[in-house]
Amino acid sequence: MSDIQNADPFLLFDQWLNEAKQSEPNDHNAMALTTVASNGQPSTRMVLLKGHSEDGFIFYTNLESRKAGEIYSTGKVALLFHWKSLRRQIRIEGTISPVDDTTADAYFASRSRNSQLGAWASDQSRPLADRETFEERFNSFEKKYPDKAVPRPPHWSGFLVNPQKIEFWMDREFRLHERWLFERDDKCQGDTWSRGMLYP
Repeated sequence: MSDIQNADPFLLFDQWLNEAKQSEPNDHNAMALTTVASNGQPSTRMVLLKGHSEDGFIFYTNLESRKAGEIYSTGKVALLFHWKSLRRQIRIEGTISPVDDTTADAYFASRSRNSQLGAWASDQSRPLADRETFEERFNSFEKKYPDKAVPRPPHWSGFLVNPQKIEFWMDREFRLHERWLFERDDKCQGDTWSRGMLYP
């Protein structure tokens, strides 16, 4: 029987993420984010995990992007971590809400200057005539903030995914994989999770 049976899902996530940091060639914190449009069409893209705790999982984006629009529309998302080097996956489903301004400001201040300027220059998800247009926009903001701190754009912030389900998947020989599903029990007081195995 796997020791996952008695594990805390957040502590187990920390363990797997730390192991991935040592084994993945780059972006061990990359995760696929799936949102759903109002017409039911799902959309998936890769984003980077920038914070996590028992409160949930944080990433940042342009608030005028397609993903943000779909997030505001449904309030629900799914995440997928896949670490090929470890032959492991973690799937997460949950609700999502904006982070507070203090949290967003602190993370934005930690970014490289060029990344900060890029957040101003990009009209994310909107049509772009050519690469030169984007570079010209970047250069214009570089001139606007030549020798001073770059403020966080009002259209750029973060989201917190509050997990309702977390599934841990491990590769096994002959495709006899191991899957453990943790589900939050909202009827109980405190942070209570049910857990059980799934057929692969």
